[in-house]
Amino acid sequence: MTSLEKELQSRLSSRVLACPVQGKWSSFQLVDEFGSGEPYAGLAYIVTDSEGKTYEGSLDATGTGKITNHFAGPIALIFDQNYQGEEMVYVRAIERPHYPLKITELQVRAEQTRYLNQNSTRTKENPAQVCADEYFQVEVRHLVKHVSHLPPEVYRHYPHGTGREKLMGKHGALGIALLPLQHTVLEVRPLRALRPMLSTDPEFCALNLYQLALMATLSYCPFGQQPDNQPVRTRTVSFPLQPSVGNWFGDALAKSDELWKVDAAQTKAYYPLYEDVPYSKRLEIVPFDPDLYPVNKPELEGDQEHPAKIHFLDDRKLGSESTDTQAFIAHHDELILISVRGTYEIVADGLRDVDAFQAPFEDTDSKVHRGFYQAAQSAYNFVVEYLDRFYAGQKLLICGHSLGGAVALLLSEMLRRRPEAYNIQLYTYGAPRAGDANFVKGAKGLVHYRMVAHNDPVPSVPGTWMDTKVDVFGTGAALTFVNVPVGLSVFVAGITNWNGEPYEHHGTLHHAMPVQFSRKEMSMILWEPGCDTIAQHAACSVAIQQKNGLPDRPSLLTQLFNAGNHSMVGSYIPACWASLKRSQEALGAKRSLVTDLEFAWVEQALQRITAQLRARRGHLSNQTLKYQQTHEAQINAFILEIDKIHVTLDRLKKLRYERVTEKKVYGSLSTQPERLAENLQRWLAHAENQVVEQWAMAPKGVNEDALLTSIYGHTIGAPHTLDIDSIT
Repeated sequence: MTSLEKELQSRLSSRVLACPVQGKWSSFQLVDEFGSGEPYAGLAYIVTDSEGKTYEGSLDATGTGKITNHFAGPIALIFDQNYQGEEMVYVRAIERPHYPLKITELQVRAEQTRYLNQNSTRTKENPAQVCADEYFQVEVRHLVKHVSHLPPEVYRHYPHGTGREKLMGKHGALGIALLPLQHTVLEVRPLRALRPMLSTDPEFCALNLYQLALMATLSYCPFGQQPDNQPVRTRTVSFPLQPSVGNWFGDALAKSDELWKVDAAQTKAYYPLYEDVPYSKRLEIVPFDPDLYPVNKPELEGDQEHPAKIHFLDDRKLGSESTDTQAFIAHHDELILISVRGTYEIVADGLRDVDAFQAPFEDTDSKVHRGFYQAAQSAYNFVVEYLDRFYAGQKLLICGHSLGGAVALLLSEMLRRRPEAYNIQLYTYGAPRAGDANFVKGAKGLVHYRMVAHNDPVPSVPGTWMDTKVDVFGTGAALTFVNVPVGLSVFVAGITNWNGEPYEHHGTLHHAMPVQFSRKEMSMILWEPGCDTIAQHAACSVAIQQKNGLPDRPSLLTQLFNAGNHSMVGSYIPACWASLKRSQEALGAKRSLVTDLEFAWVEQALQRITAQLRARRGHLSNQTLKYQQTHEAQINAFILEIDKIHVTLDRLKKLRYERVTEKKVYGSLSTQPERLAENLQRWLAHAENQVVEQWAMAPKGVNEDALLTSIYGHTIGAPHTLDIDSIT
């Protein structure tokens, strides 16, 4: 070795670093919010030390793991083992062809834990803190590799610092960084979510009526994705806008925040009845991860997929092909929720409302409203693409308000005719007619519950925009009743078409009728009246004010967009809330939805109306033969209405003696009383749901006993024999 070589070797030797020190230890424990490590017992983990060496092991029965003889410096802890079980909700999500999820064993374990605080806020104290050198509150996303399908972070009292992760950066280690020679306890936030409780039974229930009213209103909101430019060039997306569809299902409910606002201008809180479920059973918004899902890559430009495109239909930017239709869709393991927006923009939606030329429906002899049908076809393509990806036998719950209700009806029938034989329930609110008699007959198999507010003119006004005929709905005999309640004070013979209507309503009517006993005493009956005097009261009230008994188009559209009785927030949601409260009250009292006092009020009003209809019919019949022929249609209309009043009273009698059951209030959820009771407690914890509102309660007038005794000869609650047929 030359002298030069010796000198170089000496210099190199002086620069060699000492070997890293081994012999260090670190221990860690995963616990839930109750301080127990049992939920995480046996969970496999991987640790990477400061020199990149990895260690594998499993947590013991207390959720504790320990690494010995590792290199000095922090270690990185990760729990990234894929789910190995057979529970189908996870297996389907992992194996589905579109947006398969990277579900880990840690995620499933965290979904099985529960919150200590019912409002899902983080705890400030935990029994496991006593034995901890360091104590941190973490989330599943901090301990696994793929996080795009997991909920956003929430506030933590004991956050884990970010400086330690930088120490592990040279090895690209994932997970939580822990200091050596310490026992670190990690409290894992339960991986739970909130979802609106919905019945999957085909029978009507008060809960679905209320819950879907909120969801129908939410369809008016934007999706709220940020960034909202196309294509999305960021690595992630968020949903900060409130209220918005994305914020509801992709952010707040995924973090168990109880939302109530479904309209930007809403000031009164109407909380859905929520249930706390494992995160994977929430109403899902698909993840966005360009690295994991090639369809998310921005290089695809217009073909790029992202959550807003998958879950939200907004075809307003399609130029001449636009139908100005808006809808959203989401799903969980039991059902798929579809909501269609109603009339929103007076220019576009108003024009479609008046586009009443009849068009053939599918390959049938049925005719439907052309404007509604075009919107339904746009929604159909959007929905079918989603169902082709995520349908796995769930029930389909579809809802819509106003125009959205009419579109939802046509959409539902289009889906019902598909070979998949979807199980569909439809709830509509203030929806106008959408199809002719042939359509209604052909769609008989579609389960549809149609709610109408008593003073809403939109569902029943037969204006020229519905392609009606002047000789049927034109000039008719207008009868303003006297000595009857204001809400039943008018009838227009032209409204009743005894020859059959070009457009007919589909579905089972649920009519919300106020019953005003006095200025301070009122209630509301939700039922199915069979006479136009009640069911089309609003239509008659509008029609009688117009020239020749026929509402003109500007008047109708003005009401359509401005009438408080037609709005969801101002009318339908409060009525649905009141109906749910009234049903709950009747269930608790073990009685019917209609009291003796309410029946007496309606019966007396209908008796007076019947007498006045008969008198008017007799007056027209006594005219000369010439005038009899002129008034023949009006005479027949009066005869038909009298018959319908008898049907109406018979329906009210049935409600009067029919006890409310849990199934009629909560549907399929009534079969799980413990689960229902727990979530009702959450709902009732909100002061808004404890408010005593007169119209949401059975009437308790001070003169009730006297009134009923004078009518029926008995005191309320006293034993008696009643001949039902005598009350006609």
